[in-house]
Amino acid sequence: MTDVRTATPADLARVLALWRTAAENAGRPPDTEAALVALLERDESALLVAESAGDQLVGTVIAGWDGWRGHLYRLAVHPERRRLGVGRALLLAAEARLCALGAQRFDAMVLDGNELGSRLWLAAGYRRQGEWGRWVKAARPDPTRGG
Repeated sequence: MTDVRTATPADLARVLALWRTAAENAGRPPDTEAALVALLERDESALLVAESAGDQLVGTVIAGWDGWRGHLYRLAVHPERRRLGVGRALLLAAEARLCALGAQRFDAMVLDGNELGSRLWLAAGYRRQGEWGRWVKAARPDPTRGG
């Protein structure tokens, strides 16, 4: 049995530990507890966590709302709990949250090489939008990259 709920500040260390185990982090700035605290201060319900029996944190998703569209990212499921419905439960909870806020469309950020994740998104009714590309820029220069 997996329960999905809104994360609290007490969950943040466990969220970071899960992301180190389960999430693809190449090419992005390091995740920090301060960044998660800022997320919860801005939108206390954006970060959803999935727990299994025994209160083991087994998944996360961020369901962001900008007043126009729902944005889904940081969907991560512990490797030992994949293909057991955790990701689907997180997506359903995230979509319900965003619909309650007024979202009529969702977008999801999925790494190109994430085959397992891509299958989940496809099974949930999402389709890759080929005519759009994602452009990114660091908010602060990264001294380790000469920028």
